[in-house]
Amino acid sequence: MTELAGWNNFYVIVGSAAGALIGLQFVVLTLIADRAPLRAAEAGAAFATPTIVHFVTVLFMSAILCAPWHSFTPVAVVWGLIGLGGITYATWIVRQMRTQSVYTLVFEDWAFHAILPFLAYVTLALSACAIPSHIQEALFGVRAAALLLLFIGIHNAWDSVTYHILAVSRETKGE
Repeated sequence: MTELAGWNNFYVIVGSAAGALIGLQFVVLTLIADRAPLRAAEAGAAFATPTIVHFVTVLFMSAILCAPWHSFTPVAVVWGLIGLGGITYATWIVRQMRTQSVYTLVFEDWAFHAILPFLAYVTLALSACAIPSHIQEALFGVRAAALLLLFIGIHNAWDSVTYHILAVSRETKGE
């Protein structure tokens, strides 16, 4: 599968970044755990957990695409299933965002926690369907989905940390 040979470094870099960011997210969450408001678990399901899921998805996709496959069919099936699972998960995230009452949502939250992840997972699922007839375009779709999920995760991790440091710190100092 020479189509993947030239992209091995891409997936090694993206996968390594996702793995490192997963670890960093755990460290940060541990450091700010004592600052969490009472209903933080409610918001965590909507905001923190999806960030880890997006990073893990990128790491898993990178590992899959670096493996020495003999055919694109099993790979396409796996990333198609990841895409369908991600679509379902992104829909569930919207429900979690709506039911949490810790934080008032703004457009940026909808964009980075609901709309963009949904689009990344749809791209992944559609790319799996396109493999038989448009292999190069499908592979670019997978790469775009991986990068988008990585950037979403970076944005959301940064947003979460700054929220806890700035907003929650102000709340606890005011008490």
